[in-house]
Amino acid sequence: MQSTQPSDHNSGTDAEQHNGFTAEERAAMKEHAREQKKAAARRGSRAEKEAAAEQDVLAKIAEMPDADRVLAERVHALVKAAAPDLKPKLWYGMPAYARNGKVLCHFQSAQKFNSRYATLGFSDQATLDDGAMWPTAYALTELTAADEERISALVKKATS
Repeated sequence: MQSTQPSDHNSGTDAEQHNGFTAEERAAMKEHAREQKKAAARRGSRAEKEAAAEQDVLAKIAEMPDADRVLAERVHALVKAAAPDLKPKLWYGMPAYARNGKVLCHFQSAQKFNSRYATLGFSDQATLDDGAMWPTAYALTELTAADEERISALVKKATS
């Protein structure tokens, strides 16, 4: 008698997904695990560890496609100027900026999850609250002087 139950080895799910995660999401999780191991293995003073983490961020930015790299370099400079107390670090393979080890904001390349635009995202640690609803991510396609001022203001508010 033939079973009508689907077999475990061929459940009919999309080849791009596994346990509900896309290939890009699984890659980001693996990258995060590598980042955590690398950070834990670092030796030296806090300043040396922070400098190494910033070099990791700059190296990741340098790997990005030109359009995203230009945006990421500018966002990096804006965040550092607006909130010098935030520490650059990699977070799921993305440049991020943290206080006391907790990410407040991050830059996501369009390439990261095959999106049509890069984003500047803020975590729940960011104090951007504005009533009962407010944005936590912003699409970036280019940066004008007004956009740069807005990003600086957002980062300052996020850290207040």
